[in-house]
Amino acid sequence: MKYDKLILEAIKAKDRAYAPYSKFNVGAAVLTEDNNIYSGCNIENASYGATNCAERTAIFKAVSEGYRKIKAIAIVGNSEYFTYPCGICRQVISEFALKNMEIIIVKSKNEYIIKTLEDILPQAFTKKDLK
Repeated sequence: MKYDKLILEAIKAKDRAYAPYSKFNVGAAVLTEDNNIYSGCNIENASYGATNCAERTAIFKAVSEGYRKIKAIAIVGNSEYFTYPCGICRQVISEFALKNMEIIIVKSKNEYIIKTLEDILPQAFTKKDLK
């Protein structure tokens, strides 16, 4: 499958999550337009507002290295059900998504579904709305 490595990187990132409060580990990995992979995990804080989600951690790592276009993102949380990105993460994903970006929602390396940004964030507010 074309996303095997991306999924495995998201699973590895989940194992590095810092979630002492929620006990809900999440991992994510993004694929840039030139096929680099950046992973991230959720990082909690006693001041909950300072917490950062796995998706944003991965995206911000890629952006901080100069990448602005993401082809795909894999997200893994609880293995009992599919863990979708929160609303803030959906908005951040939309900021850097290439057209037809795929979002891989993962339960395990063999069980996942693929969605589009339009599927999970229809009529997104984007840069075009600021013109």
